[in-house]
Amino acid sequence: MLFVGVDAYGLLKAATEVFLMLHCGVQLEDYFTADWPGPEPRWTPDAERGLVEHPCAIPDDWRKLLVDVGGGNKTIPYLALIQSKLGIPVGERGGNGGLLDCEGALAHKLTRPVFMECIWSYWHEEGMLVQTMNALSMRFQNRRGRAERDPLAQLALDPVRSLNTTLWGYIQDEQHRLSVCRRDLEYTHQLGFNLIGSACKPMRAAESRSNFLGALHNLLRNSLAFFRQDDDTTVIADGFPLLGSLRELQLLLTQGGHNQCGDLPWTARHEMLMQQWILARPELREFLPRRTMVCHPEPWMDSVDAMKTLQGWTDVSALHFSNLATYSERILLSVRFGMWSDPNVDADEAANWARYHRRYIQGYCGDYRCVTGVDPTAGSGPVDATMPAIHLKNRLEAQRRARR
Repeated sequence: MLFVGVDAYGLLKAATEVFLMLHCGVQLEDYFTADWPGPEPRWTPDAERGLVEHPCAIPDDWRKLLVDVGGGNKTIPYLALIQSKLGIPVGERGGNGGLLDCEGALAHKLTRPVFMECIWSYWHEEGMLVQTMNALSMRFQNRRGRAERDPLAQLALDPVRSLNTTLWGYIQDEQHRLSVCRRDLEYTHQLGFNLIGSACKPMRAAESRSNFLGALHNLLRNSLAFFRQDDDTTVIADGFPLLGSLRELQLLLTQGGHNQCGDLPWTARHEMLMQQWILARPELREFLPRRTMVCHPEPWMDSVDAMKTLQGWTDVSALHFSNLATYSERILLSVRFGMWSDPNVDADEAANWARYHRRYIQGYCGDYRCVTGVDPTAGSGPVDATMPAIHLKNRLEAQRRARR
């Protein structure tokens, strides 16, 4: 079908929105209502050694975990606590589109939460996903960048002619997308991170989570120490240091869960998924010189890495940034929505949390070292709490000095 004007981009935008609606919200009550085959093993936590096989244990444990918030609705303990602090009942939408009795918290906000963190967008932005799309958009408009010579000037746009309407619509919709300063302010509010670059102007943030990175890396260090103890079958590993670290990190996360917290991560994810789809198109294989033998699991990574080489940006693969985004989001979601501040939570639950998330914790540490050149858990002194953007800037300067 031939799309004229911005119809192709409008279709992409709507399809991405639907994709997010289908994959990001979790309907808690129906999460484990499927028929579980009896012989198939399931996993349940055990206080001493972590995870033990038990048939159909997860659905039963999940039902016990959910808390009744009224009106026949159940949610996870953290959201139930927030609802009780608000002091308002849970209501449903009336037939006229309003709330019954004109008050109350919407039930679907509690029973169908959206599990999403803005750290996913931050690591993809540091991985030059947005900058790659911006460079492609400028070349499409015949605009030169800040450099004296445009690295894309000799690249013909004929191979991407079939993407014409999509790129045209993307450029025309620029005024409706988040600006880099808008995202930067939210990264500062929730994570204490800043972007460093020519497009990032000096800003005066009203609030910054400056202790967040230190708390996260302290949790990772305690987790690795716990793994070393837990692997020793002659030792019963102590999960209490983990519990303290989880409580500290959750407090910082929930303090940043205000203002744009629910909307900006959704909008940024929506925009970046569209950028990934465009950069993954096969037409760009002819436009950007890719390295076919590099084993990227997603095709958009080839476009980003090719653009990095042309522009002289960081030589760290987009794969490591994407892994950091995935691992860190999983870790933060498990911490944010846990009930670690409850005094009845014991160290065994923290130990089971670490065992379940082991591959994400170890994967984050490995990819963070690949990206920044710094091991976030090394040494016995204070953990590294320097903003990732500073490490990335120093590494880029060293990379440029080596090329001279």
